[in-house]
Amino acid sequence: MTSEDDQVRQPSLLLAFIPLLVLFSLLGFNVYLYGDDSLGGANQTALILAAALAAGLGMYRGASWDEMLQAILDNIKAATPAILILLMVGALTGTWLIGGVVPSMVYYGLGIFTPAFFIVSACLIMALTAVVIGSSWSTSATLGVALMSIGIALDINPGLVAGALISGAYFGDKMSPLSDTTNLASGVSNVELFTHIRYLSLTAGPSLLITLFLFLIIGFFIGGSGGDSASTDELRAVLQEQFNISPLLILIPIAVIVLIIRKVPALPALFAGSVFGALAALLLQGDLLRAAAEEHGSLYQVIMQAVYGDFAVTTGVEVLDGLLQTGGMHGMLITIWLIVSAMTFGGTMEASGFLKRITSALISRVRSDAGLVSATAGTCMVSNVSASDQYLSIVVPGRMFTRAYKDRGLAPQNLSRTLEDTGTVTSVLVPWNTCAAYHAGVLGVATFAYAPWAFFCLISPLMTLLFAYGKIRIARIGDDPLRGNRSQATG
Repeated sequence: MTSEDDQVRQPSLLLAFIPLLVLFSLLGFNVYLYGDDSLGGANQTALILAAALAAGLGMYRGASWDEMLQAILDNIKAATPAILILLMVGALTGTWLIGGVVPSMVYYGLGIFTPAFFIVSACLIMALTAVVIGSSWSTSATLGVALMSIGIALDINPGLVAGALISGAYFGDKMSPLSDTTNLASGVSNVELFTHIRYLSLTAGPSLLITLFLFLIIGFFIGGSGGDSASTDELRAVLQEQFNISPLLILIPIAVIVLIIRKVPALPALFAGSVFGALAALLLQGDLLRAAAEEHGSLYQVIMQAVYGDFAVTTGVEVLDGLLQTGGMHGMLITIWLIVSAMTFGGTMEASGFLKRITSALISRVRSDAGLVSATAGTCMVSNVSASDQYLSIVVPGRMFTRAYKDRGLAPQNLSRTLEDTGTVTSVLVPWNTCAAYHAGVLGVATFAYAPWAFFCLISPLMTLLFAYGKIRIARIGDDPLRGNRSQATG
């Protein structure tokens, strides 16, 4: 294909934005009309309609349906590991409920945490765990599930709890040498891994400190208001009545975390956790299983029901009744539907050339070092919104801006840091992005409910822009890779 053909097929900026504008309009109307129920199908339908529009406009511009379909299939294929992990998380939460794992963690957590310090403690614990594990997804699926349950038992706003958990998980994910996104950002920018992590810490560290301070202040304000519906002692007593509470059960999530630390892939590690939960149910929760068998049939049917379908333990205490229920793998199907719909939309935006056109427009307006960082950040966010995948939000801008950073004499770690500060962390704030869909499904909290409280994810993009416009630690080619040369930083 000639360069002249490329120019003919290059869509206008307005045309490229039309599918996004239609999508935003439909999503906004859905939220107004359905509220939190918009994720039950309305938003998925909006994504499909916007994808159909993008495909139609792309084909009108000369793209073939085969190209569209292949891009859609490639996107869905890339999302397949996330889909399988979601199904396994559904199974894990079910077996951990009937096995008494989550109830035991809640029981002991209620004895350790107080509402005033729970939020900041949960954020810090998630951060440290994610650094060790190297994955925000695995951290949320294991420790996050338990901490979410404790927060609900303390009667703290679920959106606030989820925001704290996600903030900690994403800090740890960014700072871990085991993280796939950390390795991807450094690799696509041609930066040595630990140089990238050290340079990233200059912005991620202050962002986390501000986040922890905010959660600490919020904790003092909620003070002893948590757990108003029933005292902590009453909740612990009810849990003991329903389950065989044992510290041995805490070894199950610890075992899963150890497997992941030892580089066992997330899917088999979570499967092992599900099996451990089922065995714990058979060995330690005989009374619960026999009582449930009266409704569901044999012990086999009880365990299968917890793995794949709705299962609940009724206590008569509202806060615990809301906590002691699971949808199993079936409960994850709406989230999977959202991911498939989002990948369909992202594929059509890529194949039609609309995503490339939007990002190219951002590059054309670069006039300074800070402007280049801003354009990179904007491209990452546009990719998260339109392509619906955090990996694309790292790879696409990384490839696009490598030459631009070099031409301006900026060290490549400026690019890798910006990719992480804006691409990785904002993915979880876009409801139809795979990351947001995953965490919303695992933690049981809608994206719009936790997004205002995900302080680290909101502060990180602002921090990287502050460093750019303030000319703070902007490393140039030939400078010390960590400190940069502030005297040579240009606007």
